[in-house]
Amino acid sequence: WSQVVSEAEKIVGYPTSFMSLRCLLSDELSNIAMQVRKLVGTKHPLLDTARGFVYDSRNNLQMRGLVVLLISKAAGPSTAELSFQHDMVSGIYSSQRSLAEITELIHTAFLVHRGIVNIGELKSCDGPLKDMQFGNKMAVLSGDFLLANACTSLAQLQNTKVVELISSAIGDLVQGIYYENSKSSEENCLTDDIGISRWKEQVFLRHSALLAKSCQAAMELAKHSAEIQDMAFQYGKHMSMSHKLHSDLQPFVKETSSDTMAFSLNSAPAILHQEFRGREAWLKQIKEPCAPRDNCARLKHPPHRRACVFLQLQEAIKAGKGVTSAIDLCRCHGNRALAALERFPPSEARDALANIVYAVTRFP
Repeated sequence: WSQVVSEAEKIVGYPTSFMSLRCLLSDELSNIAMQVRKLVGTKHPLLDTARGFVYDSRNNLQMRGLVVLLISKAAGPSTAELSFQHDMVSGIYSSQRSLAEITELIHTAFLVHRGIVNIGELKSCDGPLKDMQFGNKMAVLSGDFLLANACTSLAQLQNTKVVELISSAIGDLVQGIYYENSKSSEENCLTDDIGISRWKEQVFLRHSALLAKSCQAAMELAKHSAEIQDMAFQYGKHMSMSHKLHSDLQPFVKETSSDTMAFSLNSAPAILHQEFRGREAWLKQIKEPCAPRDNCARLKHPPHRRACVFLQLQEAIKAGKGVTSAIDLCRCHGNRALAALERFPPSEARDALANIVYAVTRFP
């Protein structure tokens, strides 16, 4: 994955890790960074979020902006914009580069906003209460600052349809995260019977809408046809769906010598396993008593009941059809993303977009 991203960055002209540089080097955000240092020694999630922006080699937080730049270069100029080719650098319009920055700023703002902890659920080991409250204030204010910068830059593009697309993507993000938080606060959220169709709808809102609509907006900025805009949307949607499925599958397919990786019971393999098992059988499986102590020792995990039940569920999902079905679904979305690329002329950028799909649909 890292190699694919590195090669793709060379095609678009510069590393996408510098896309938000103008904002990140501003006096306002530099001051925020100094304030965040006060959280060192606590377990406030804003600290991990900030650290992730610096040490980004594993998660590639800039993936969305990179895809927007690649698909802009893959599409090239439209016949309606031939007179403005002097505004292109490495085959990409300056407005499209601004859009890639905007996309990353919006994504980053929501990451920062999600670094807000529930004060009522804190433990003494998390850190002093006043520091955690300060961290929450910083998460709200710094996230708002990034989002305000994104909206200002969006207005400067002076394209009503692009503003409408990105605004609706922000609305989708809010809706998806609101649903996620409202469910996670419920006592029985681990047994939520949403089904794979509902899961797809929620994942689109939280993970796919911003990229899909940004890809479409990039085509609008170059005055491409409605058909090309739709193909760009389809690529962004299905590639990001594959990316989320690939992430959900890691605890079930990744071979590790350490303890079993944590997973969510609302991840795709668990949802598909529930559909195959049936609602009643799934609830019974969740409520089953823990396995004997020696089985817990064999799994190299502390032998208390809750951890054992969690590990047994993971083993049950691995043994069922949920994992293989999730892999098939991941590849299905990948194939739909590749099909959308067929409408673009052959180029290095198109190959890079295809390689991104191959990277998230390949499993051991």
